[in-house]
Amino acid sequence: MIERFDTPEALAEAAAAAIRSALTAGIANRGRGRLVVTGGRSPGAVYDRLATADLDWSAVDITLSDERFVPVTDPASNEALVRSRLLIGQAAAARFVPLMRDAPSAAAAADLAEAELAALAPFDLTLLGMGPDGHVASLIPGAEGLEAAMAPDGARFCLGFDQAIGDPPRPRITLTLAALLQSQAIIVLIAGPEKRRVVERALAGADLPVRALLTQARVPVRVLWTP
Repeated sequence: MIERFDTPEALAEAAAAAIRSALTAGIANRGRGRLVVTGGRSPGAVYDRLATADLDWSAVDITLSDERFVPVTDPASNEALVRSRLLIGQAAAARFVPLMRDAPSAAAAADLAEAELAALAPFDLTLLGMGPDGHVASLIPGAEGLEAAMAPDGARFCLGFDQAIGDPPRPRITLTLAALLQSQAIIVLIAGPEKRRVVERALAGADLPVRALLTQARVPVRVLWTP
């Protein structure tokens, strides 16, 4: 399940190629491609490659797996990363569906985004990173309400955690596990020996959020790793 790439560049190219293929198939089959992307350090090089990909980006919908409840001008904003690295060049023609909304709380923002996100499913591909605590999206150990967000058949696509969680600690908006499983394929990007050990622990039975993705049988999951 863990695919090794000797360099970060090789990993980024493999991920970008998989996304291009998935979006091309989505456009051919339904008239639109639908992609879930992630924030953090892992995906930037993937987005650089996608931004110049020869796709009909005007027929692509993009949303985030999770977001910190901060303005898009905040350095911690995942939307800011996507807008600066992916939604440029040819890819600027894509339609972006944000998680951050004009709302008084993360939970209220999730409520506002819910219907629009549900209308996007099924997603052609979901791109995720993983934290050293085994979290994916903002399904973070210790979050109040995590049990509901981790229900594989839950009714909600999007939930907000109003307490400050994660690194940096912020209120968060996240796709639920049920939403992530509305994907044709999932790719998890990891780098370094520590994160490989986290994945191996999860596969061996450790109770970490990523384990729910790795052990389910509905959606194929690729873990792309570079040392």
